[in-house]
Formats: sequence, structure tokens, C-alpha cells
Amino acid sequence: MTAYRKMVLGRRFDEQATTLARQGRLAVHPASLGQEACQVGAALALRATDWLFPTYRDCVALVSRGIDPVEVLTLLRGDAHCGYDPVRHRTAPQCTPLATHAAHATGLAHGERLKGTDTVALALVGDGATSEGDFHEALNLAGVLKAPVVFLVQNNGYAISVPRSEQCAAPSLAYKGVGYGIRAEQVDGNDAAAVLAVLTTAVEDARAGGGPWLVEAHTYRMGPHTSADDPSRYRTAAEADHWRERDPIARLESELRDRGLLTDADTKAATAEAEAYAAGVRERLSGDPELAPQALFDHVFAAPSAHLVGQRASLRVRLEDR
Repeated sequence: MTAYRKMVLGRRFDEQATTLARQGRLAVHPASLGQEACQVGAALALRATDWLFPTYRDCVALVSRGIDPVEVLTLLRGDAHCGYDPVRHRTAPQCTPLATHAAHATGLAHGERLKGTDTVALALVGDGATSEGDFHEALNLAGVLKAPVVFLVQNNGYAISVPRSEQCAAPSLAYKGVGYGIRAEQVDGNDAAAVLAVLTTAVEDARAGGGPWLVEAHTYRMGPHTSADDPSRYRTAAEADHWRERDPIARLESELRDRGLLTDADTKAATAEAEAYAAGVRERLSGDPELAPQALFDHVFAAPSAHLVGQRASLRVRLEDR
């Protein structure tokens, strides 16, 4: 029930964010439509003390971790590089460049083990990210160090417009883990129960000292790459329709109903909660943000350089002269 409720809420949040992008309230929005099982599964597989390393497409995973939705959308609104406190939520800033955060996840996991904690890091990556050098460096380092890190590849079929078949000749992306001595598994990314089971096993095995895992989740991006994309230019409507019949929320709902664990009242309650959640996001993003321009210089370096100090002073003078 928890996974179902979070998936329903996450999808409604995602739909609302897409609408806000079309209205100009967000600069852009990369939808998660069809990938809810992967993102909610990732959030639920982690303890509060574990770290999540998300990409720009993983807003549903962030709200599933309990992060304020408006803080999640701050990056996409263009107000700041990260709208939430990464340390408080143990969630790294959303990564826009492909795969650069994978090495960070490995480093953090190794560092936490050196400190004697049982923290696990989970990095979310797309299929396109597996073609980047950073991804391979992260896997190689994780394999050598036996770091407690899990890489979840959300193979949604396309790296923007490039199909997986044109990225990699291997039978599956999971094979990339084998080459680095990392345990690799595949899972139906639209089966929420299967995703949660595999990720929980991977996270707990890594926590117990079993080393890193790579999990390839076969899913599908039912929407466009971003709100500025037209997927009809590179894939057919029939292909998208085929995957809509495998909608992860509909599948989970059917399974829960068959097992007597979900009623009409439960689905109505989840829908009502999601609508209220979306309304709150819509209302809070309806006004212009209150920005502090000089905050642009915060957190660049632990000790600001002379160059930054000079830039901050120059900006302050310009603002005072307005």
C-alpha cells in the first residue's frame, strides 16, 4: 500500500510539474511518467541514514523520500542549483550532466565505511549515462574498493532520441557490471514489487559487506524526454501504446486488488491525497519567488576566493544603484 500511495502521488506531482512548465512557471520538466516503480522503489529500499544520488529526472524519488516538492522543483525553476538541504535529507543535488554523480556515490559510500557506519549509497542513472566515461570509472572504483553502493540503471529505452540498440551491443546493460566484478541483476522496472524486492536485497547485501551492485530496470519513458521534446520524431505511437498497457501503477493496483489488499476506498483516498498534494504545489508556485541575488556566491568554496569576494561586492553596488 505504501508503494502504491507514493506512486499515485508521485505521478500526480509529475503531471502538475509538467503543466507548470507549459505555463512558464518552470523552465523545463523531465517527466517520470512510466518510471514510478523504479523511483519509488529506490526511495523505499533505503533507510533514512542512507544516501540517494538522483538525476534531473528523479523528482518522484525525491518527493517519495519526503523532500518538500517546491524545494525539489527549485532547480527546474531556475532559482538555485539545489533547493533542498542535501545533508538533512541525505540526498545529493540532482545531477544534470550524465553519470558524474556515480563516482560521488562511490566515494561517499567508501568514506562512510571508513568512518565505521553502515550507510549505503544508491545512484540513479539512465541508460544513456552508461555510455559515459564517468559511469565506467565509478563502477571500476566501486568494484576495486568493494564499496557499499548500488547503481540503479533505469533503462527507459532512449537517451533523448537515441535508442538503446544504438548505444550498446551487449545483450543488456547489466553486463557492464560484470566486467568490473560487480554483481549485476535485471528486473522488470514496471513491476513495483519486483523492483522493491531486488533493490532491498541489493542495498542490504551492500550494507553487510557484499560489495557493490548494478541493477538494470527495464522500463519505458512514456512521456517526452523533457517538456521541450517531441518524442513522435523518433518513436512510434504503437510503441508507446504497447508500454502503456504495462503501466506500473495499473499493474500494482491489479496485483493488490487480486490479493485483497486494496479497495475502492483505498484508491479514492490515494487519488484525493494526490490531488491535494498537487494543488498545494500549484498554489505555492503561483507567485514569484523571493530571491537573494548575492546567495549566488554562497557555497562555491569553503573560503571565498578574492575573485568571488570582488564579484559579490560589485553585485552589491549594482543592486544598491537600482
